Amino acid sequence: MDEIDLKLLHLLQAFPDLPIAQIADKVGLSHTPCWRRLKNLEQEGVIERRAVILNPKSLGIIVDVFAHLRVAQQDEETLEALEAQVQAHPEIVECFSMSGESDYMLRVMARSIEDYEVFLKKILVQLPGVSSVNSSFVLKRVKLTTDLPL
Repeated sequence: MDEIDLKLLHLLQAFPDLPIAQIADKVGLSHTPCWRRLKNLEQEGVIERRAVILNPKSLGIIVDVFAHLRVAQQDEETLEALEAQVQAHPEIVECFSMSGESDYMLRVMARSIEDYEVFLKKILVQLPGVSSVNSSFVLKRVKLTTDLPL
């Protein structure tokens, strides 16, 4: 990865819908070499995908929760089953396998505290191997970015 690749990535993080001609101009390449570099970055997995970021509040999704899960059994079958079920629930927007006091940390988004409570009772505590869930509610989002420090 060279300086031009890093410039491309900076531009795409800031302006993901910028036309290829403008990207090429800003990094000092012609259209075709710029396009090839972008395709290579995609094929190498550096660029995973492009996405539209929605404002959750404008869609009525106002509750943001970090749920810390403890798992009673640490066997491979249980953990794989839990991770597979997590994928099936769009309310879970992030999931991390953790070291420390909790085994998993999930970020769950809901329309209300009542909706989260139902999700907790019907889904989270029913996940394979879960022995406890500790929920922390976000009071204010101070920073959220998808930009990586390049």
